Amino acid sequence: MRATLAYDGSGFHGWAIQREHRTVQFEVENTIGALLHNLDLRTICAGRTDSGVHARGQVIHFDVAKDHPDMNKLTAERINKALPEDIRLLSIEEAPYGFDARFSALWREYSYTVCDSPTGPAPLRRRDVLPWPVLLDVDRLNEASAALVGTHDFFAFCKEKPRATTIRDVLKLNWHRTTEDYVVMTIRADAFCHSMVRSVVGALLPIGDGRKPVSWTQELLDQVQKTSYVQVMEPWPLVLEEVGYPPESELLARQVRTRARRK
Repeated sequence: MRATLAYDGSGFHGWAIQREHRTVQFEVENTIGALLHNLDLRTICAGRTDSGVHARGQVIHFDVAKDHPDMNKLTAERINKALPEDIRLLSIEEAPYGFDARFSALWREYSYTVCDSPTGPAPLRRRDVLPWPVLLDVDRLNEASAALVGTHDFFAFCKEKPRATTIRDVLKLNWHRTTEDYVVMTIRADAFCHSMVRSVVGALLPIGDGRKPVSWTQELLDQVQKTSYVQVMEPWPLVLEEVGYPPESELLARQVRTRARRK
């Protein structure tokens, strides 16, 4: 089964199950597993969001026998009645052949919202907006962002992980103002390293407010050793917006290629 979820990450220690903390995966598996009387239900997600990170378009899959006697319970309406209020199931359907929420994905897209008003964000936005009380130049942000688009080694922006590649393909990276005081970054890539998006924001904001030159992002990419470190920004303004997949006829081939390249 393939499902799309939205959640407010404020009350969760990320997606992945942890022994002593509340997580999105635990709540989803516990809810759907109870409906199916299957305590061993396991889900795979498109992207493991960190503690405090939100989602509007997280995608998951899980396995269930086609002749399961409780298949009729697998509707968005029925599942949402049982889920906690900070998680909503947007859709659920039988997955096409070859579909894997993680390995079939072509790209993931995130947004990150910043308020550069000196008075800070509105109280109702405090859980999804970063206060940055210095005026940001959107043109400088976009000029500096251009260097990061394409296939690069993003090791300067990633937490090191043994035997894991930090080469990623960024397909889109831009900034725009939604209102006078709110600036939103949108970034799309084939995949992301741990903390990569928040590190990209941490590198770009000092450029946007004039403290760093526009060339700094290229200087970070050119490092052969980590001589300049970027700040990993707060998680709560980060939202997993959407996950892209190929046509059904290409799902299995995409999964095979991704598994061969990245575990």
